[in-house]
Amino acid sequence: MLFNFGGVSKIGSTGARPRRNQRVRIFLVVGLLTIRCLSTPSWSQEPNTPRRTHIRTLPLSKFYDTPDTLPAGRPGDLIRSQDFDDYDLPMDVSVVRILYHSRSGNGKDVATSGVVLFPVKKAPAGGWPVIAWAHDLNGVARTCAPSLMRNLRHGPFLSMYVQLGYAIVATDYAGLGSKERNAFADMTSNAYDVIYSIPAARKAVPQLGERWVAMGTVEGGMAVLTVAELEHGMRDPNFLGAVAISRTTDISDQYPPLNTTSHRMPLFLSYGIATIYPEFRPADILTSKGLDMFGHVAETCASEGTQPEFSAPEMVKTNWQENSFVQRYFERNRLGLKPADRPLLILGSEEDSTISQTASAVSRLCKQGDHVQFEKFPGQDSGSLMGDSVRDQISWMERVFSGKAAPDDCKSLR
Repeated sequence: MLFNFGGVSKIGSTGARPRRNQRVRIFLVVGLLTIRCLSTPSWSQEPNTPRRTHIRTLPLSKFYDTPDTLPAGRPGDLIRSQDFDDYDLPMDVSVVRILYHSRSGNGKDVATSGVVLFPVKKAPAGGWPVIAWAHDLNGVARTCAPSLMRNLRHGPFLSMYVQLGYAIVATDYAGLGSKERNAFADMTSNAYDVIYSIPAARKAVPQLGERWVAMGTVEGGMAVLTVAELEHGMRDPNFLGAVAISRTTDISDQYPPLNTTSHRMPLFLSYGIATIYPEFRPADILTSKGLDMFGHVAETCASEGTQPEFSAPEMVKTNWQENSFVQRYFERNRLGLKPADRPLLILGSEEDSTISQTASAVSRLCKQGDHVQFEKFPGQDSGSLMGDSVRDQISWMERVFSGKAAPDDCKSLR
């Protein structure tokens, strides 16, 4: 079966895209090709890999601003919302920006921004089923927020699900967009932002239904697995499960060897650790070169800037991983610390260098009693995987939203 899909724009010499009212509807197969083309590289990739620079950004407006001390609010309370029609999305996708109360990984009240995408047409009885989207990481600056990118980083992919009758609630994570300090790669912080985006989105868009799943790619996939673990204690009966797309590994597994990663990788890590542990001193693990660059790490995103002058290994001191705060940060971001009560779908690329680490993580989740479907696909990049696995994603979600049991590949490991 073919589904209508929209939002593809051709890139000209000036990088300009057609305005929303000029776009035409096209078939899903073309949309999936666009997903691959527009997927931005993860922050942890090889620094010498050429990057696309065609993604246009939106200005950081007053909508994202809050007082230095937030007015009192519970997690999930809506601070403000705004209809917004300037994204590169199909005409039949409605968009509302949201700013809401969340909780940081160390319990602080924080403001977090995001967007809600939903069909223009009338909602079904009970409202649109909801997908909470968690994005991959691209830096710690406010301007790195996906809601400040005209294509929302993965606009064609998200639009596809809207056109299939789902609503998307896509958080930016605190500090990306909002006036907070970002906790880079802290999955508890990111997971709370995903969880609390749901009640905030319902206040802004009453057409949303109660039931929801979480879905994310790369580091966002790790965040939604953490959502499932946190829900073990929160026990929201309307949370139905999580889909992790690409590189389901522990954060510590993404660092060695540093000579294959972005030069900003240890800088972002230091920034995140200092957010969770204010007593941490970046000078304890960064070299003088690293410290010089650390002062500017919150000014640009990983996909921006010129060729780095230094490599990642030059950013950190020998034995930097033995630092007690680094070890605590790695341990708190280890998958499988708590069981998940809802089914999980984990999708990986067979040619990805981290596939063995993903398989190890899946084994660990299975052994603690989780219910996991694990599927592997050809290729090595997250953009291809997002497109190639769409049928499996849809099949899995149709089952959990209809109350049917999802496949469980863990039975043989129990």
